[in-house]
Amino acid sequence: MTRPFDARAAGPPPEFARGAAPQPAPPGDPLTDPDRTAAADPEPDADEVARAIVLRQLTMAPRSRRQLADKLRQKGCDDEVASRVLDRMEEVGLIDDGAYAQMLVRSQQTGRGLARGALRQELRRKGVDDDTVAATLEDINDEDERERARALAEKKMRSMHGLDPTVQARRMAGMLARKGYSSSLSWAVIKEVIADAPEHQPD
Repeated sequence: MTRPFDARAAGPPPEFARGAAPQPAPPGDPLTDPDRTAAADPEPDADEVARAIVLRQLTMAPRSRRQLADKLRQKGCDDEVASRVLDRMEEVGLIDDGAYAQMLVRSQQTGRGLARGALRQELRRKGVDDDTVAATLEDINDEDERERARALAEKKMRSMHGLDPTVQARRMAGMLARKGYSSSLSWAVIKEVIADAPEHQPD
């Protein structure tokens, strides 16, 4: 009758019983061979890294070319690599300072009622070049500027009911100045708004 195998009785394998050391890993093992490890994890391509940074920035919000260049420099990208990647992005239309400037102007006019002077400063601050700024702002005519200033003054006037006209005028002038309107346009509009206000109409 055959007896069942007893692992405890059999003892350790012969090589361990003789005190032999474990065999080293074969050459080329990626876990132990530094050359194979480096080959398995190559240095990332600089252009790909720059491209990923640019796309991430554009996904968050529109950007001018200079803003993107500043971000790449901040991230340590080489200027030559950055220029090459940004050129390619312009070629395929992902970067367009003209379209960006127009979008920014519409947004700032609608949301904040900025005049040409303030818009010019905002575009320059965002890195848009002077030629693109001039081309973008040339579509804003004097009549549009006046209508926007008057609408802002009327809105401000509604919040100052009952105040002295001098105080109302001063506050409207300060508000319009902060939004970039000229002094001459501001005061012309302010006089009209105060004169037309129901509270200042003769009984």
